[in-house]
Amino acid sequence: MDDATLWWVLAGLLVAAELASGTFFLLMLALAAAAGALAVYAGLAFSGQLLAAGLCALLTVGGWAWVRLRRRAASPEANPDVVLDVGQTVQVSAWQPDGTALVRYRGADWLAVASGPHGERHPGPHRIRAVQGNRLVIEPVDHP
Repeated sequence: MDDATLWWVLAGLLVAAELASGTFFLLMLALAAAAGALAVYAGLAFSGQLLAAGLCALLTVGGWAWVRLRRRAASPEANPDVVLDVGQTVQVSAWQPDGTALVRYRGADWLAVASGPHGERHPGPHRIRAVQGNRLVIEPVDHP
């Protein structure tokens, strides 16, 4: 059995294991095995094949892990697909000395705080940036 066949068999086994377990990372490793097989066709020695498979594994697994971390870092409380209030506007009539404001939204009074540690606090229209429990995190409408 030649080297390319061994790489393709390894790729097939990894795909089968991924189908059995549902682990997406095994699919990335199967792509790396396919890269090893393609390296055989390119005429690379075994060390070159391992390097191609290793680089492909590093890029695909690392890239997928990075994408998952970025998704997890994005707060669901500020995601308009999860919280439909995000992006809506409210009117702030006055700010309290403690940095909060009482705003009327959806027929009820809500406690609102400015976004950021030293958010701008002036009366007027504000956009809901996130909902944290029963508090609205807001920013001025003219804020970029």
